[in-house]
Amino acid sequence: MSFRPRPGSIPESPGVYRFRDAHGRVIYVGKAKSLRQRLNSYFADFSALHPRTQTMLTTAADVDWTVVGTEVEALQLEYSWIKEFDPRFNVKYRDDKSYPYLAVTMGEDFPRVQVMRGAKRKGTRYFGPYSHAWAIRETVDLLLRVFPVRTCSSGVFKRAGQIGRPCLLGYIDKCSAPCVGRVTPDEHRALAEDFCDFMAGNTGRFIKRLEKEMREAAAEQEYERAARLRDDVQALQRALEKQAVVLGEGTDADVIALAEDPLEAAVQVFYVRGGRIRGQRGWVVDKVEETSPGELVEQFLLQMYAEASSDSMPREVLVPALPPDNEAVAELLSEQRRARVEVRVPQRGDKRSLMETVERNAKESLAQHKIRRAGDLTTRSKALQEISDALGLDQAPLRIECYDVSHLQGENVVASMVVFEDGLARKSEYRRFAVKTKEGDVASIHEVIMRRFRRYLEERSATGELAADDDDGHGPIDPETGRPRKFAYPPNLVVVDGAGPQAAAAQRALDELGIDDVAVCGLAKRLEEVWLPGDDQPVIMPRSSEGLYLLQRVRDEAHRFAITYHRSKRSKTVKESALDGVPGLGPARRQALLKHFGSVKKLREATAAEICEVPGIGPSIAEVIVSTLKGESP
Repeated sequence: MSFRPRPGSIPESPGVYRFRDAHGRVIYVGKAKSLRQRLNSYFADFSALHPRTQTMLTTAADVDWTVVGTEVEALQLEYSWIKEFDPRFNVKYRDDKSYPYLAVTMGEDFPRVQVMRGAKRKGTRYFGPYSHAWAIRETVDLLLRVFPVRTCSSGVFKRAGQIGRPCLLGYIDKCSAPCVGRVTPDEHRALAEDFCDFMAGNTGRFIKRLEKEMREAAAEQEYERAARLRDDVQALQRALEKQAVVLGEGTDADVIALAEDPLEAAVQVFYVRGGRIRGQRGWVVDKVEETSPGELVEQFLLQMYAEASSDSMPREVLVPALPPDNEAVAELLSEQRRARVEVRVPQRGDKRSLMETVERNAKESLAQHKIRRAGDLTTRSKALQEISDALGLDQAPLRIECYDVSHLQGENVVASMVVFEDGLARKSEYRRFAVKTKEGDVASIHEVIMRRFRRYLEERSATGELAADDDDGHGPIDPETGRPRKFAYPPNLVVVDGAGPQAAAAQRALDELGIDDVAVCGLAKRLEEVWLPGDDQPVIMPRSSEGLYLLQRVRDEAHRFAITYHRSKRSKTVKESALDGVPGLGPARRQALLKHFGSVKKLREATAAEICEVPGIGPSIAEVIVSTLKGESP
């Protein structure tokens, strides 16, 4: 990277850093305990980075940083910069659906109880969120009997005041009718405050007060009033029964759980107040870089609680993994609440059981999100049509194959092929290649495309498909297995991970094989540009387009599949290299030993007699293996 800071110029202090693009726009904000260690990790091994981190680095043109005194200051500055600059590569948690809240507009002269969605307003107290609006309305209907707070709109309230007659709720005693002066503004506000106290979990005092008044009315032989108070107590108890008791009374906690895959993560939160589940909410997020669960939790806590009011903050936050800077995060949340907030991982008991329930909800939320995004036929059709229009294809590419090359400094070069049909992954048709050429990514792409489509032509020729007359009558189906042959179906579109040179190499391979009915494009990580073979300028697709999202998913899946294969090969190479120094041990015997014991570690723990059980290994060579692996001279 041309903008990489000079060695030694980055301080080792805690701080916050910003990556900017060529136009000076902030595209990523991050914090670090040690700026030098964190920033150097971006410039160490580019191929090992998350694909979206690679995209961020190739988009960036500059990096700067600000040194701070403590980790808490770093957290605060990071959040304020993210809010100010809205960087496109930072993690942004978004609701997986619109959750309704029970809201009390305390900022109005006559507070109103209502169902609200969307952005929160100043001067309004919120309770929830709830899974369904009808759950709020059932609760409110029960509570209005005891706390007859206004629920009508401003127009209805004003109209009732003009005509001097309340609405139906006023006549059935489910509204105190402040519109016609039955109660004063102060009396109505006191009712609204009691309603809020009950919803906040201070339930015991209201039930005890009503029970006391009921006994007093009965003692004074005011039986009708006592019966009404009895019904009020029952109404409050029914409202409480709708909220499951999961923990001990007085427990205020937010229980947070994660479910993730290499590209996305889902977060679920259960709000527990007074030991009862008061609400539930979910978010989904696109991963920007290789992020640990603890880092995802930290980013989530900052975004969720940074602007929360002190009365909505819990005493305890239960998480699946502790943030890397847990003490700093807890201190920041405590400042927000103006009281101690504990962030911890539940290990056993009821809290651990509740965490497992929230985790199941998070997994279900992630699965549903993927189904909605990928399973929506209209969305998939729109994505394929956008790709067709952008690339000038005759028809939508119903079958897309994507290729990616992975290696470490030219060693253990591998490639992957992933297949998407009608916008959905077909994992049974994924293929991987051990690349033979050592001449770079462009030559590797050329080799892999040649090998894949040469097999395709061979299988067509074997079935007689080239002559439009199948010898065995099965075409691309193998008559012995009843399954499609490995490379039986050609794609409509070949996508390669890279820019113009990679796309040109893929096209050259197809031209050499005489294949002219397969389109080719490259998807470059820099600015997510789409390159066509031979074009000097890329095709720019709108960032919000479903077509670009589909191409990114295909490319990221190919990258994941290639990295997985590369790591397995590299691990295997490391295992075999430990046996290279054993005299008289060739490749076949090394393979037999690793297959028998599973790892070099277990082989090192084995005795000579146990090693002799491996076919082809005699007593003398077994003694040599034992002495060599234990560092002794044979």
